[in-house]
Amino acid sequence: MIELKAPNKTRLRGPSVFLGGTIDMGNSEDWQKFIVESLTKLDWDGIIYNPRRDDWDSSWEQTLENKNFAEQLSWENDHQKLAGLNVYYFAPGSKSPITLMELGEFGKYETSFEDRPNDVVVCCPEGYWRKGNVDFFCMKYQIRQVASLDLLALCINGHRF
Repeated sequence: MIELKAPNKTRLRGPSVFLGGTIDMGNSEDWQKFIVESLTKLDWDGIIYNPRRDDWDSSWEQTLENKNFAEQLSWENDHQKLAGLNVYYFAPGSKSPITLMELGEFGKYETSFEDRPNDVVVCCPEGYWRKGNVDFFCMKYQIRQVASLDLLALCINGHRF
């Protein structure tokens, strides 16, 4: 398994997963680390696109004029398009407005930008403030949901790419 964190780029091809979800400017639990460790234990062979940037600085002004911020947004958008599977995690107690936006952008299409299945899995446990909205969206667009991070890791491991 290869974990690629923003803003690094790769030319590798193969089964790939984008880990979209709660980060809260780096202040939330590192659930991405849990997924990576779980997939390592499962001996999963693929590429993880992890937007949690090691050198993130929450003082960066969130404008397109800020080179680092714009680079991050571009990286995330590009790697969601590249991934064979996009997963979105909504942590209980978080707001996660960007994750909601990403789910709306990438979750409603039956095919991706490259005319291949744009597979999406959502993990939205009880306690997320807009769980009802996420549940409705997933039902409407027939997006698979799982109830925990453990199940999310198993779902990634068992996914057919």
